[in-house]
Amino acid sequence: METRWFTRIAWLAVALALIVIVFGAFVRLSHAGLSCPDWPTCYGRATWPVQSHEIDRANQAFPQRAVEVDKAWREQLHRHLAAGLGVLALALALLATRTRGFGWAVVLGASAVVAVSIVLYMGRHYEISAILAGAAEAALMAAAWRWRGSGMAALATVTLAVVVFQAMLGMWTVTWLLKPIVVVGHLLGGMATFALLGWMAWRTTAGALWQRPQAMRLRPLLGAALALLSIQIALGGWTSANYAALACGVDFPTCLGRWWPATDFGEAFVLWRGIGVDYEGGVLDLPSRTAIHLSHRLFAILVLGHLLVVSLRLVHTPGLARWGWALGLLVGAQVALGIGNVVYGLPLWMATAHNAGAALLVFVLVTLLARLRTASL
Repeated sequence: METRWFTRIAWLAVALALIVIVFGAFVRLSHAGLSCPDWPTCYGRATWPVQSHEIDRANQAFPQRAVEVDKAWREQLHRHLAAGLGVLALALALLATRTRGFGWAVVLGASAVVAVSIVLYMGRHYEISAILAGAAEAALMAAAWRWRGSGMAALATVTLAVVVFQAMLGMWTVTWLLKPIVVVGHLLGGMATFALLGWMAWRTTAGALWQRPQAMRLRPLLGAALALLSIQIALGGWTSANYAALACGVDFPTCLGRWWPATDFGEAFVLWRGIGVDYEGGVLDLPSRTAIHLSHRLFAILVLGHLLVVSLRLVHTPGLARWGWALGLLVGAQVALGIGNVVYGLPLWMATAHNAGAALLVFVLVTLLARLRTASL
C-alpha cells in the first residue's frame, strides 16, 4: 500500500514538474522573470497586486520596478506551482525514509531549517539565511549518502535537496537580476528534478521494468544521449539567458547572411561577471551573442545524429520499436521548432514548445534507462 502511494505521488510530481518547466519557460520568454522584485513574495504579497490601491502601494514600496500585472501573475503563479512540487518531493522523501533510522527526523528537520531560512531571508538576514539553507542541504545529502543502495530513500532525499536548491536558484534569479549562469542552473535543475522523479516513478511502477537482455546493450548509447542532450539544453539555456536566440536574425541555415559571421567566443562564454549587473535584455555585443547562437546550432547537429542512431537501434530492437519511433518524432519536432524559432522571429508559443520538447526528450531517455533495469525498492 505504501509503495502504491509512493508511485502515485511520484507520477503526480512528474506531471507537475513538466508543467513547472514549461510554464517557467513561458515566464522567462515572455520577459516576466523580474516582474516580482522580491522573493518569495511579489511586491510583499503572497499573490500579486491587482487592485489600483494595491498597485499604488506596491509602486511606492518598490520604486525600482513598476507593477505590470500581466507579467507579475505569471512569475508568482510559477513560484506557487514550484512550491507545490516541493510539497510532493517532501512527501516522497518521507515515504521513502519511513523505515530508515531517524529518516523522518532528518527530512523534517532539514525542511524546517529551510523554512526558517526563508523567513530570515524575507527579514533581510541574508547571511544567516544562507548558512541555514546550506546546512539543511548538507544534512539531506549526507543522509542520502548514508542510505545509498537502500531502495528509494537516497534518491527521494536527493530529489528533495535538488528542489530546495532550485528554490535558492529561483531566489538568486531575482536578486541577481537574471544572471545567465543562475538562469541556466535553474533550467538544468528543473530538468534534473523531472528526470529524478521520472526515474522513481518508473522504478516503483508494478510491471514497468523490461526483461530484454538483448536491449541492455543500448544502455551506453542511451546514457551518452542523455549526456549530450543535457549539454545541448545548457547551451539552449545560455542562448536564451544571453538573449542570443535572434543573434543570426531570421537567417537559416546561414547567419546574418553569411556562413560564418563575426564571432567572439572568448566573451560569449564568460560564466561569471560579478553581482549587481542587470542582465535583462542582455549585456553582450552582437559577435558574442552570435558565437553563442552558432554553438547551439552546431552542437545540435551532433545531438541530432546521435539521437537518430539511438532511434534506429530502438526501432530494430524487439519490443522497443514504438519508443524508437517516439524518440525519432520528438527529435524531428525539436529540429523543426528550433528552425522555426529563427525563421519566424522567436514566437512565444514556439519558443515555449521548444523547451517542452527538450523536457519530453529527457523523459523518453530516462524512461528507457529506468525500465531497462532490474527492480529494487
